[in-house]
Amino acid sequence: METTQLAWIANFTWGIADDVLRDLYVRGKYRDVILPMVVLRRLDAVLEPTKQAVLDMQASLDAAGVHDQRLALRQAAGQAFYNTSKFTLRDLRARASQQQLKADFEAYLDGFSPNVQDILENFEFRNQLPRLSKADALGTLIEKFLSPDINLGPQPVFNGDGSVKQPGLDNHAMGTIFEELVRRFNEENNEEAGEHWTPRDAVRLMARRCQLGARRTLLPRDDALSRSLSRALSSCR
Repeated sequence: METTQLAWIANFTWGIADDVLRDLYVRGKYRDVILPMVVLRRLDAVLEPTKQAVLDMQASLDAAGVHDQRLALRQAAGQAFYNTSKFTLRDLRARASQQQLKADFEAYLDGFSPNVQDILENFEFRNQLPRLSKADALGTLIEKFLSPDINLGPQPVFNGDGSVKQPGLDNHAMGTIFEELVRRFNEENNEEAGEHWTPRDAVRLMARRCQLGARRTLLPRDDALSRSLSRALSSCR
């Protein structure tokens, strides 16, 4: 993917913060919402093709009384993680009330496998939900990340005639976008290169748990944390 296209996607994602969060958060806190939403949308897109297979597998395992379902669900998902909720982000777009949306979104988050739960906990993203819901911003935020103008998934999006509307983001492209967003948030907060906000534990968990292939050794330097997370995130295929 061309550098100009990557920059456009990063700009669009950056613009979501100004569009949705401007009157709700100070600019220095935009990252508390935008970065975990980037992670969620990437994981959601990766899991979409095998969503029904995971639900079917869970139903079979439940019927058979299988308690430890993790391995079978990972295999059904074709990934090192999965989501057993009945929702995808696309399913959450049309809700009658913010209260229902918040409840369903929490159920969606709760459906992720334990390794992703650890990542969400390190982002402390659930702490943002009451504010987003009260301000009627959660639905708008989800809609923005599902915009047909961007594709954060690994597979291309096609037009009706079969031509490519949005190319898929490969590992390098996704990593580049994530790093650019982290860099911009750091600049907004006047942080130096070695003061990346991305939580160390989230980086470690992403690097260790979201890759199906060879594991990468986490570089111990703080200025490498953002790159480690973005590479691990992008390599969830």
